[in-house]
Amino acid sequence: MSDASTELPAADTDQAERPLTQDGPALRLWMIDASAYIFRAYHALPPLTRKSDGLPVGAVQGYCNMLWKLLQDMKGADGPTHLVAIFDHSEKTFRNTLYDQYKAHRPPPPEDLIPQFPLVREATAAFGVHCVELPGYEADDLIATYACKARDAGGEAVIVSS
Repeated sequence: MSDASTELPAADTDQAERPLTQDGPALRLWMIDASAYIFRAYHALPPLTRKSDGLPVGAVQGYCNMLWKLLQDMKGADGPTHLVAIFDHSEKTFRNTLYDQYKAHRPPPPEDLIPQFPLVREATAAFGVHCVELPGYEADDLIATYACKARDAGGEAVIVSS
């Protein structure tokens, strides 16, 4: 489901059919900082659980609401040609190897948020948005890399964050 290939699919909007310019289609890459969205949703809403099994789903609901609003708002002339949700990978990054105290004092995610991470990835894919994560890297690293690639290709990059 998640990969960090340099080829991102076109956004599932009418913007993917933009008229050609002299240099080809205009590239507008929108990158959702999905990890920031998840934490924002978690802290913005009261706890909510699925009735069938008691699984916490409040962050999933809040995330989906924010993603739905973004998808509605991005329809128009300035919308993306490519849209991707970029996630932090849950393992240590190369920075931990370079500096063992990197984020050492940051508390772990709340216990009731942890089971929601895979649900958010599934929901993102259900919305037709490509998910990207890469072991050893944070979402910020991938966002910066894709932004530079978009710029180098003559396009523009928009970071969607909380």
